Amino acid sequence: MPAIDELFDLLLREGGSDLHLGVGSPPMVRAKGELRPLRPVPIDQPEMERLLYEITTPEQKKHIIEELDLDFAYSYGHHARFRANYFWKQTGLAAVFRTIPTKILTLDQLGCPEAIRKLSERRNGLVLVTGPTGSGKSTTLAAMVNHINRTRACHVLTIEDPVEFVHEPDKAQITHREVGSHAASFAGAIRSAGREDPNVILIGELRTNETMKLALSLASFGILVFATLHTNSAPATIDRIINAFPADEQPQIRGMLSEALVGVVAQQLLKTKDGKGRCAVHEILLGGSALSSMIREGKTYQIPSIMQGGAAVGMQTMDAALERQVMKGKVAPEAALEKAGDKDHFQKLVERFQSGELEVEP
Repeated sequence: MPAIDELFDLLLREGGSDLHLGVGSPPMVRAKGELRPLRPVPIDQPEMERLLYEITTPEQKKHIIEELDLDFAYSYGHHARFRANYFWKQTGLAAVFRTIPTKILTLDQLGCPEAIRKLSERRNGLVLVTGPTGSGKSTTLAAMVNHINRTRACHVLTIEDPVEFVHEPDKAQITHREVGSHAASFAGAIRSAGREDPNVILIGELRTNETMKLALSLASFGILVFATLHTNSAPATIDRIINAFPADEQPQIRGMLSEALVGVVAQQLLKTKDGKGRCAVHEILLGGSALSSMIREGKTYQIPSIMQGGAAVGMQTMDAALERQVMKGKVAPEAALEKAGDKDHFQKLVERFQSGELEVEP
């Protein structure tokens, strides 16, 4: 058994999401959003090399030495899978492992709003799931693909670096492609995806304007395309895509995006009020004629008004979603305040709870 598996056992026992390894520091686990050591003894360089190189191939070891970083997925039996990132820092070799549960949670188990389920049931268009690193984007996307897998006879193609959640075919045919192992690049894999007869494509991350343009093209061909971006809100997501292109290309991209975009889910992960876990809070923007016009005309600053007025069809701003979780008693007002856009409004909400004027809904 590889020596690092003992650390994975401790990580899973603690219910941790990440394992941090660095020379000169003890192994650290992130559990419930906070880092803490797994032992008092720091890792030295020989132990670090033994822990990390024991689970890599000769090609992967060569890559980390020559290219100075490495991303791959590691399966720990039936216990879990981990997304591994090896890199060098001032003290030497280091790594972070992100836990990928072997059991894929459903949308209901994650507490996702009904609007996210309906986005999963679309037959075409672009759906973007966004948020900062560690906000649970991959988990939400896996639940959406799982819903499709259980309810629709179709072909689902995933393009990732590395492959994270592994779906066993149910009603759907699932094809996992890993950049580096099965394709030379994201762009190359996306470019060939249209010839692989997919109904649904999941793209791990839109990293370049080339991959963004290819994803928009596929979404316009009658394919449902899921992708992620590291943005914190729906308006910022749209601006991020448009601003990735030179000024002379932006009108064309606005046109493509206005036609292809069917939804944006911007996600934040907050510690629950009881301190026992974390819950996802979602900002939801759904496509329509009003949104299409705003994108084409460059009026993304008006998008929050669409979300505020679209509650009946499942849209919501991040602040509205945060306030709902506070009123349900799932999230502390102070935690919501940290993530809120309108700090003044949430500060007043915190004060009303502290004074007893507001109470959690029964």
